[in-house]
Amino acid sequence: MAEPVLVLEALSKSFGALKVTDGVSLAVAPGELHALIGPNGAGKTTLVHQISGMLTPDDGTIRFRGEDVTPFNAEKRARHGLARTFQITSTIASLSALENVALGVQAKASHPLSFFRNAAIDERLNRPARAALDAVGLSERAHVPAGSLSHGEKRALEIAMALALEPAAILLDEPLAGVGKEEGERMIALLKSLKGRYAMLLVEHDMEAVFALADTVTVLVYGRVIASGDPVTVRADPAVREAYLGEEG
Repeated sequence: MAEPVLVLEALSKSFGALKVTDGVSLAVAPGELHALIGPNGAGKTTLVHQISGMLTPDDGTIRFRGEDVTPFNAEKRARHGLARTFQITSTIASLSALENVALGVQAKASHPLSFFRNAAIDERLNRPARAALDAVGLSERAHVPAGSLSHGEKRALEIAMALALEPAAILLDEPLAGVGKEEGERMIALLKSLKGRYAMLLVEHDMEAVFALADTVTVLVYGRVIASGDPVTVRADPAVREAYLGEEG
């Protein structure tokens, strides 16, 4: 069996007296889509912030591609191939879809400040940016300002920006949040198309999407893992149904 791409070992984070993540351990295998679910306030976003480098854990270890990356900041982790999307879209509205993705390409290069001068003319940036847009179905929207895209298209654009980093793993923070049924179906199809190519950790409240997509599901409640396993087993777990899935009826 292949070594996991991402391993969390007993991660804990407190804010004052409030323990938001409490000894969280999980592993994401190459090509696996691993879903992280739990009620509001369970600590999911705080955990993703720790994995991406936006927050430093109080205790525990984060290993990525066999290396201890716990001391690394977010930029260094991204350069090592750990990409993420955000719960709230983080594209630059005034730039085209292509320019937004080219920014991601340039961020992986050695001279990021040259982006704004060169993006419109530099094929070294635009070629991989177009490939990333094609992968998420936005080729025909390449020259549309990001601010003019639909909400679902902005979500897909964020994934294209992550793909431009040539990642080994992608952290997806609620990619279906705020999208309608049709755009949600397109997002699910997109994530299915990426399965097997990237290790993905998906934080999502849409349980229909989670159980359609996930290879493994980990359930977080009050900062602790209460269950982890294949979707069928986790869905049937009485503790999970009582703590979370019961909310879904």
